Amino acid sequence: MDRVQAVVVGAGVVGLAIGRELALRGREVIVLEAAALIGSGTSARNSEVVHAGIYYRPDSLKAKMCVRGRDLLYRYASERGIPHKRCGKLIVATDCAQHDQLDAIHRAAAANGVSNLEYLSVESVAELEPEVYCTRALLSPSTGVVDSHSLMLGFHGDIEDNGGAVVLQSPVLSADSATAAGGGLTVVVGGATPMSLACDAVINTAGLSGPQLATMMNVGLPPPPVAQYAKGNYYSLCGSAPFDRLVYPVPEPGTAGLGVHATVDLGGRTRFGPDVQWLSQADAAQVRVDHFPEHVYDVDLSRADAFYAAIRRYWPGLLDGQLQADYSGVRPKLTGPTDLVAADFRVDVTHSTRRPGCGWGGSVALYGIESPGLTASLALAEHVCNSLDA
Repeated sequence: MDRVQAVVVGAGVVGLAIGRELALRGREVIVLEAAALIGSGTSARNSEVVHAGIYYRPDSLKAKMCVRGRDLLYRYASERGIPHKRCGKLIVATDCAQHDQLDAIHRAAAANGVSNLEYLSVESVAELEPEVYCTRALLSPSTGVVDSHSLMLGFHGDIEDNGGAVVLQSPVLSADSATAAGGGLTVVVGGATPMSLACDAVINTAGLSGPQLATMMNVGLPPPPVAQYAKGNYYSLCGSAPFDRLVYPVPEPGTAGLGVHATVDLGGRTRFGPDVQWLSQADAAQVRVDHFPEHVYDVDLSRADAFYAAIRRYWPGLLDGQLQADYSGVRPKLTGPTDLVAADFRVDVTHSTRRPGCGWGGSVALYGIESPGLTASLALAEHVCNSLDA
């Protein structure tokens, strides 16, 4: 049986970042991906926003990882020539009743170490973004966008340049601590060339199928969470971009997202979304290999009227017929439609699977890595690798 030091399961942006960090620390690592491409699940279907760290509960893992990850990502993108833009973001109140919520966002950001948010008056917003309607706003200069595919290609290259490997079309069938000769872990891999690998660390970063995969792994970790899935639809704008910055509404209390916001990508195209559409139990049961059947990803055209209404609250100039269905993604959630508070990232770690006399390794599983997972990817990689070093 072949042996490597670490096996990462899932080659999305977080799995690739973890594989990269392990390789940079001199660990022999293999990243296993069941699909035919890297980053073809959740990592390929998002807004590509670099978040500042504004909304998350102070001292939460989301807050810490987002703020640290934001700085690491911008530095990496600059050094490696990854297309990105620190364009800034407006968070707009469209009713005076939302001003208290805007203040709460400002306080949370400050508690998370985001000290550069700036209150803007109606007149100041009109100077920056003449098309935006609001009664008050916050400007976040640290928010931006990044080419997520180029970012993942960079991580992939770093893994291989430092002695690691990314192997596609290699689904993990099981992992077990009890059958590993001499201790450690055994990972059984399917695909065209099935194999078994002995390793000192296994990291489950399988995204949407992470909880399902965890049920096939006997690696000393707590039971996985019940999987919850929220689909997000996106509509794109026909015509030139009305904004230079991202525009976000004040989130509605008790919802599972940040509201239907406007992003302008690196090609100058404007899209709106995502909304929150909870998947039925029947659809949720169909998740396989960080993907759902293609029909799940069809944009729900019946939601177009709700998009027009939400967008016109901050952009009254939107005309009928200017929106067209674009794409959708599915977010792994740890809370459901009746929960009022968003869950934190969940990272489970155990060292109980270490080989006798080996001072490194263990088992790790990451759950609920939705937004700001892209922003937090490099910080999560540090966090996971530090936990294996402990």
